[in-house]
Amino acid sequence: MSIGKANCLVCGAPIVYWEESQEVTCCICGKKETGRCVCEAGHYVCDMCHRSEGVDYIIGLCSGSDSTDPIAIMNEAMNDKSIYPNGPEHHTLIGAALITAYANAGGKNPKGEPLDKDAALAELRKRSLQVPGGTCGFWGTCGAAVSSGQAMSILNGSTPMTEGPWAQCQRLTSIILGRLADIGGPRCCKRTGYISVLTAVPYINEELGSSMTLPDEIVCTFFARNAECRRQDCPFFPNANPDVKAAYQPRA
Repeated sequence: MSIGKANCLVCGAPIVYWEESQEVTCCICGKKETGRCVCEAGHYVCDMCHRSEGVDYIIGLCSGSDSTDPIAIMNEAMNDKSIYPNGPEHHTLIGAALITAYANAGGKNPKGEPLDKDAALAELRKRSLQVPGGTCGFWGTCGAAVSSGQAMSILNGSTPMTEGPWAQCQRLTSIILGRLADIGGPRCCKRTGYISVLTAVPYINEELGSSMTLPDEIVCTFFARNAECRRQDCPFFPNANPDVKAAYQPRA
C-alpha cells in the first residue's frame, strides 16, 4: 500500500504551497526548475521523481490486466507502495485504467477495429506526463478530469481539427469538473479519481458503445493517509454522509 501520508517524500513533513512559483532544486535528482511547493523543512521533489516509479508500475499493471472495471484497476494500483496518497502519478492512473477496461471489454478504435491496448497506454503515458502536479489548484482544472479527457481523446481519435470527437472530449471533462466543483476541495487524488472514472464510464459506454463495468459501491481504504480527508463529507468514506454518498456512489 502507498506509504506514509501525503507529505514530503524526503522527510515526511507537511507540504507548503505558494501562490507564486519560485526557483527550487529537486532533492532527489538535483534538477533546478520553478515550483510552487516545498515541505516545511524546505525539501522539493520534482514531478518526474515523484511519479516515475508509479507510472512504470501503472503501465505494467494495466498492460497485463484483464479487468473491465477501471475502479478495480485503480484500487489495485493504489495499493502499491509506488503510488503515493496524492501526486501526479494519478494523472496517468485514471486514463490508463479507463483505456484498459475499455480494451478488455472489447472496445474499438476510431476505425472500428479492436483497440491496441498497449499502443493506447503508451500514448496516454506521453500525454499524461505533460500534466504537472497541482493543476487542480493552479490551473483551474483537475488532473483527474484531464486524464479522463486524454483517455477519451485516444479512444475516439480526437484532434484539434475533429468535430464530433473534439466535442465529446470537452463534454466529458466539463461534466467531471462540474461534479468535482460541487463537492469542493481540498484536493484528494483518490476522491477526484473515483469521481472522474464514475462519470467517465457511463459516458464512454454510451458514446462509444462500450461495456465497461463498475462496482456497486466504492469504500475508500486510503483516507488515513490523507490529512485533508473530508471524512463524512466524502462519498467514499466508510461512514459517509448519506446524502453525499447517494449523489456520487455508482448505484447508491
